[in-house]
Amino acid sequence: MAEMNTSSDNGGKKKKGQPTKMNLRVDFTPMVDMNMLLITFFMLCTTLSAPQVMDIVMPAKSTEPGPETPESKTVTLLLSENDQIFYYWGKAKYDNPNFLQKTDLSEDGLRNVLLERNSDLNQQVTDLKSKKYKKEISEEQFKNQLSELKKSRESITVIVKPTNSSTYNNLVKTLDEMQICSVAKYAIVDVEKGDNYLIENFNNFSLTQAR
Repeated sequence: MAEMNTSSDNGGKKKKGQPTKMNLRVDFTPMVDMNMLLITFFMLCTTLSAPQVMDIVMPAKSTEPGPETPESKTVTLLLSENDQIFYYWGKAKYDNPNFLQKTDLSEDGLRNVLLERNSDLNQQVTDLKSKKYKKEISEEQFKNQLSELKKSRESITVIVKPTNSSTYNNLVKTLDEMQICSVAKYAIVDVEKGDNYLIENFNNFSLTQAR
């Protein structure tokens, strides 16, 4: 609190025309208390807000063949500029320009592509989460059943290939869609020359059709 003393030094008498001398003292004790409360608050908030970690599956360097996945359940995503995504199911067909398809990162884009062949598993995961929320199953049961669902052959496998024209934000949005659509198996792989050829061939074919 501030304290002001307006008394003069001439025995309480003030000469005419003489300015009043004021002694001002500011008490900073309340401000110190407020600063300590703010510091404590921010320390608690920093402790409670644990960083979110997303699991990213990277292909393992192994000479042994992995589990075979049907072509109808394997999709390759080629991340391009302006939130555009080129994709194809199964193996690449370089002699067919119509083989490659195009979408974007909107809710009606990539999400619909993934849910087209992963809707059954996504619904099962949603039902399992609902049972956990209603406390019909324990946390351990939820993890075990979720692990079994991820091993199911109904799950699709997504191969993500960011091109040089894509951005880090494109990759983050794509990984978010993996979680939303309950995609259990996905991997980030370097783009190859053949993938760039597919995109160039698709763009050239589109320009030809537009003329």
